[in-house]
Amino acid sequence: MIPRGQAAVAALLSQLTGAAPLETHISAVFVGARDVFKLKKALKLPFLDFSTLAQREAFTRRELELNRPAAPDLYRGVLPVTRAADGCLALDGPGEVVDWVLHMAPVPEGDFLDAMAARQGLDGKLLDAVADMAAALHATAPVAEGVDSPARAAFILDGNRDGCVDAGLDPARVERIAATMRRRLSAIAPLLRARAASGHVRRCHGDLHLANLCLWEGRPVPFDALEFDEAMARTDTGYDLAFLVMDLEVRLGRAAANRVLNRALARSGDYGMLPALPFWMAQRALVRAKLEPARDRPGEPYLDAAERFLAEEPPRMLAIGGLQGTGKTRLARAIAPLLGASPGALHLRTDEIRKRRFGLAPEQRLPEGAYAPEVSAAVHEELFAAARGTLQAGRSVVVDAVFLDPATRAAAEQAAAGAGFTGIWLEAPLEVLRARVAARRGDASDATVAVLDRAAQAEAGTIKWRRTDAAGDPIPVLRSLLALNGRFEA
Repeated sequence: MIPRGQAAVAALLSQLTGAAPLETHISAVFVGARDVFKLKKALKLPFLDFSTLAQREAFTRRELELNRPAAPDLYRGVLPVTRAADGCLALDGPGEVVDWVLHMAPVPEGDFLDAMAARQGLDGKLLDAVADMAAALHATAPVAEGVDSPARAAFILDGNRDGCVDAGLDPARVERIAATMRRRLSAIAPLLRARAASGHVRRCHGDLHLANLCLWEGRPVPFDALEFDEAMARTDTGYDLAFLVMDLEVRLGRAAANRVLNRALARSGDYGMLPALPFWMAQRALVRAKLEPARDRPGEPYLDAAERFLAEEPPRMLAIGGLQGTGKTRLARAIAPLLGASPGALHLRTDEIRKRRFGLAPEQRLPEGAYAPEVSAAVHEELFAAARGTLQAGRSVVVDAVFLDPATRAAAEQAAAGAGFTGIWLEAPLEVLRARVAARRGDASDATVAVLDRAAQAEAGTIKWRRTDAAGDPIPVLRSLLALNGRFEA
């Protein structure tokens, strides 16, 4: 409901755009064919204060400042609503300023990512682009000093618990979830403090989910960053990413969430966030659970999600090896969402680690010197260190590499010490592999047919891992080997 004192301003904006407002509880958005105007409602709530003209101007300008870097052509500026001497209102006219609006460009309704998700329009390429966007956003976000991450997380948890109960959700169930989360928070508190000390707490987007992403000039961009609560926006980059991952899992399932998480980690190398991920995803689910009833939607599915995120499964490691072109990455991406706790296993790929070490996107090509033995040794060292740390944190891992050298296969098995381990060796006729490698485009692997032919002549030693025919589709075979029949999706 637009406050009575802003009714005339709302009428002007409706006239200019030819549209009735789209309202949230704190703003009204007027979407026209050529222009969009966002008006902050003149109200005061426990978590924000837009009640004065000066505050609405300040927060509107702050919203522009936060969002324009990611999409400068989407965010056009801040304009005053003015009253002339004759009492008529105008946008950016002469006279007294009576309100302020954010001026934006219109986005086709179908280009918002929540709408795209609803029609199953988020394919693998677009999911990778979303992950790249999130990783870049966090890499450039300003570091926030002096944030007590465990205390802040506890404060949010208490508010979520109370909000869920106030929204009419089962108090006993809510309290069970909250009690589990308090125990988890106690366990991860040292990690959260260490991450804050090492610069992982930053001025983040604060509200990074699919409804706040859109396609702009063919790429996903964030908008509507949290402008009214600096304490809430100054948070761990992992917590910011967790909202997106949670939203993807609830809307599209584990495969989409797992792909975005793994791509983002491949770009950032921030594997250390994984021990806190279950808590963060459950926290984000509770945020949604308490808000959904106010939108006439049930909150229980988000309680279901929170319980799913907090469930523990014994960690296991799957290593997938084989020559170039055997389909290691396709297999790893299919299996990773199904291993371990939600949203699935960490997928570590040597090709992606190598590209990140040289500051490149996975699809960019490296010079031949980037494949020197000492570089490859460092890449494998990082691979195994990340796998060990992730398994020790109770999360499953899929490692994806050629593993032609018996020493690297042995190192993979050693990295899994104390966790379940399965080694898979994919193989297919050389002519099949040559055709696949020659046809490959836009992949993290730089391997050519010549590289494949050299590898095929190398001595691999005794292969003790499970040999699997990759000439056709190895996924059904692996599904059987790993006993994933009940929840496998190709």
